[in-house]
Amino acid sequence: MNIRTTVKEYAVITLGTVIVAVSVYFFMLPSHVSVGSGSALAMVLSNFIPLPVSTITLIMNTGLLVIGFLLIGPEFGAKTVYSTILMPLVLGIFERVFPDFQSITQDPLLDVICYILVVGIGLAILFSRNASSGGLDIVAKIMNKYLRMDLGQAMSLSGMVVALSSALCYDSKTVVLSVLGTYFGGMVVDHFIFGLNIKRRVCVISEQLDTIVNFVLHDLHSGATLNEIIGAYDNTPRKEMIAIVNKQEYRKLMDYIRRTDPKAFVTVYSVNEVRYIPKK
Repeated sequence: MNIRTTVKEYAVITLGTVIVAVSVYFFMLPSHVSVGSGSALAMVLSNFIPLPVSTITLIMNTGLLVIGFLLIGPEFGAKTVYSTILMPLVLGIFERVFPDFQSITQDPLLDVICYILVVGIGLAILFSRNASSGGLDIVAKIMNKYLRMDLGQAMSLSGMVVALSSALCYDSKTVVLSVLGTYFGGMVVDHFIFGLNIKRRVCVISEQLDTIVNFVLHDLHSGATLNEIIGAYDNTPRKEMIAIVNKQEYRKLMDYIRRTDPKAFVTVYSVNEVRYIPKK
């Protein structure tokens, strides 16, 4: 990776981290709703420890990074370390520039909704660059390794524990909002992460298959697979094309198929992730 690419990569990670910090400081902290995250736990702890949320977050994230390296190994990489340390530093800047900040909406429910939407965008940006905001992500990876829990389940469980911890210092309404916010927040994050990167698996059987394959290869500059199939009704051998395309390519491909062969048989599947596993 050259210097220009590295700078661009870390600029995007910085943007994602700042967006997450904005959601925490301007929406979660004023509402006191502990939506399951490391910053939410720091907010709860700030009621018992006479330190700013940014300082508690920094201490906690640093400690979790050390524990993570000891128990899991150097799997987090420089990107996660960078975003994990940057997050409390940005919160610290907000604390100095906007001291004693009050809720914009003056409604805890609206604050939770805004937090979920904004943090979902920030986390999606971080995950798209193979980074994270640290905190509970590290806890979830430790649970995944030693308790054999699915990573998603570990994230949900640790998030719910943090949300329920708000009962130690806030009223029942805040606790309920914390639990609901944690649950729906996970759904929104999944939507931003998988929904924006979703691809289509298009399977085509057509009398003009060679023409369609040529369009995929040379106009869309995508790949395709050809399978030999036999129709069960008449036992006639045919060929089927399978192509994985993004949303923009999918629209172009479907328009081309409609023009080329309106009678083509097409099936479409949603694909959340595509990986190329190298041979050992």
